[in-house]
Amino acid sequence: MLTVAIHNEAIQAAQKASMEMYDRIGDDFPCGFAWVTAYVKGNTKLGKSFKALGFRKAYGGGYQLWNPSGIGVQNVDIKEAGAEAYASIVKKYLPDVSIYSGSRLD
Repeated sequence: MLTVAIHNEAIQAAQKASMEMYDRIGDDFPCGFAWVTAYVKGNTKLGKSFKALGFRKAYGGGYQLWNPSGIGVQNVDIKEAGAEAYASIVKKYLPDVSIYSGSRLD
């Protein structure tokens, strides 16, 4: 299950990765969005644990959490760094869960 402790560690990793990227490149173009998608069934204990921590049903399947770092910038590279960090922490604790970062330009 995705516990609050795992989620909080992943959020902190996302914030750290995003801030490190921000310090390197600044908030400039390209603009965009980033998220993580967990491919879990929503009616299972695992799926319910993701939903309880803010994941919402994705149109393409699975459950998504947008901008897990919470950083308020425009640059997609900064947001993507946070999403990748979040996914890597969850994979560390829940290796059987299919969770990936995603992004798109605005």
